[in-house]
Amino acid sequence: MKVKCDQGGIEKALEIIKHGGIAVFPTDTVYGIGCNPYNNEAVKKIYDIKSRDISKPLPILTYSTEIAEKIVVIDEFTKKIVTKFWPGPLTIILKLIDNDLKKSLFLNEKIAIRVPNHKCTLKILKGCNFLVGTSANISGHPSFTNPDECFRNLENYDIFVDGGTITSKAESTIIEIENEKINILREGSLTKEDILEK
Repeated sequence: MKVKCDQGGIEKALEIIKHGGIAVFPTDTVYGIGCNPYNNEAVKKIYDIKSRDISKPLPILTYSTEIAEKIVVIDEFTKKIVTKFWPGPLTIILKLIDNDLKKSLFLNEKIAIRVPNHKCTLKILKGCNFLVGTSANISGHPSFTNPDECFRNLENYDIFVDGGTITSKAESTIIEIENEKINILREGSLTKEDILEK
């Protein structure tokens, strides 16, 4: 099922997500695929659709720093960075304090999380707080910014939210912070210089 990124489409997507379905949706970087991260069966489906190894943890998206703090630890140093770059193309690996998510997402101590800068996805997130948010592609293959290409090349999801073509240079940058030192795990839209710039 393909829907527009309007109120009706967002409500339909939320209904499907809440009932364990899989949604494809636009973000500020690439098209993403996700589900309710607390639903273990839905999480397994994402791994199947992407042919992704279960040992590779899935990142999640959320609506705001305040919501993120319900499940992860954000210290003062990290808060300065997320205040500057969220919503935006920065994913941060943080300490996870939600034991239910540890079980459903096959995680130990940490999780990758970000707040995307896309009006449509933020509206979906406002309705559900958290979404698995990984690129909507087969693992190892390029990510999609064109909705028609994504729609044609991916299978077995329940709803496709069409937000038009995404004009992005790259995927999100992934960082981990240890003792106030920023380690870049994947350089994407943001460089280390961008992040360190005062």
